[in-house]
Amino acid sequence: MNSLIDKYNIPGPRYTSYPTVPYWDETTFSPEKWRDSVIRSFHESNAEEGISIYIHLPFCEALCTFCACHKRITKQHSVEIPYLESVLKEWKLYLELFEERPKLKELHLGGGTPTFFSPKNLKTLLEGIFETVDIAEHPEFSFEGHPNNTTKDHLQTLYDLGFRRVSFGVQDYDPKVQKAINRIQSYEKVKEVTELAREIGYRGISHDLVFGLPHQNWEAMEHTIRKTMELKPDRLAFYSYAHVPWVKGVGQRGFDENDLPSGEEKRRLYEDGKKLLEDLGYIEVGMDHFSLEHDDLYQSLIQKKLHRNFMGYTSSNTQLMVGLGMSAISDSWYAFAQNVKTVEEYQKIVEEGQIPVVKGHILDEEDLTVRRHILNLMCQLETTFTDKNSFPGLENALEMLEEMERDELVEIYDNQIKITEKGRAFTRNVAMVFDLRMMRNKPETRIFSMTI
Repeated sequence: MNSLIDKYNIPGPRYTSYPTVPYWDETTFSPEKWRDSVIRSFHESNAEEGISIYIHLPFCEALCTFCACHKRITKQHSVEIPYLESVLKEWKLYLELFEERPKLKELHLGGGTPTFFSPKNLKTLLEGIFETVDIAEHPEFSFEGHPNNTTKDHLQTLYDLGFRRVSFGVQDYDPKVQKAINRIQSYEKVKEVTELAREIGYRGISHDLVFGLPHQNWEAMEHTIRKTMELKPDRLAFYSYAHVPWVKGVGQRGFDENDLPSGEEKRRLYEDGKKLLEDLGYIEVGMDHFSLEHDDLYQSLIQKKLHRNFMGYTSSNTQLMVGLGMSAISDSWYAFAQNVKTVEEYQKIVEEGQIPVVKGHILDEEDLTVRRHILNLMCQLETTFTDKNSFPGLENALEMLEEMERDELVEIYDNQIKITEKGRAFTRNVAMVFDLRMMRNKPETRIFSMTI
């Protein structure tokens, strides 16, 4: 296994979309084409599964130096109401595109730190959206909570509004690691908010753990996992730290690169961490994600209904996802669009009555075909095709997959590719073989994190 990791541990996308953002073709994109794609997707899907909304809440009181998200650091909570008013105005601009009332299936509050906002202001935001939509049967409403500032009032307010899932960012319990990434939070605090959520009635509690952080070693990682098991969250994200200091504004120079675990050390964190999670009863559902058997994520995997989008893995498969807020990304299946990346510009454009997209991509027929194959691989660990001429590039993909078959990472059949149990760790690598846009224009400099 070690030699395989050495061989396949290369920079690569996480495939929350295809094409990936660096390969969006902005020359064919326009706000008008984006609006047309939204209208098309809404009409095709709203009456069936409904739509998803992602709301980006970018404010944080302190900078976590491992974070690559778009955020704004401030302790001034006077920013809350003006920002949320802009989000509601942006949503109104989307409502004007729809000829009927949307059916809301999935809603996620991400960041930044959603719990930076007061429960009262979050309630005002959400009620402003809910009064314009019909709630689908069995909706999936979730939010990201910072253990240090998620209060009982936050949890109860959001629960009363229909939220049943919450994800707490734990990362690591080692004080030395926490200091390096500027994320100081105690096990006791995580325990408190986890138990509060459970008492209130949340049925989907998740903890995020990260391996590959500065100063991490296996002894500390094992301690973090075992402490996490004492709280028994319903699901876990076990992420590889994405060291991308070249991305502007990520704040990933808060530690020396020599403080990061070596390749061999990081490999052990991953392999032993995964084995320990499985020994403790967690099942690997998708790349980086584990859950207990009762959780919806695992049930979706078994039923072959697992989906993946910019929010990560989800048990809801909606064709249209509207991203609201600064830097939010939207997906109409036929196109992607990303909003402007500063709060001031976002609010200014919304005030002018314009949907604040700054860039995007219109998928052509080849993109749609490749996207389906990559999504199948990421969610179901297999994909099928009618013949080897199904789309341009498949023949080349199969040639590259033959080496992976020799390494026992995939099984190749006449019209099907299956990722083996051994190959699960290399899912991103298998998907990359199908990534025609990247194959035709391989980056000269590193633009992705390492695959393992």
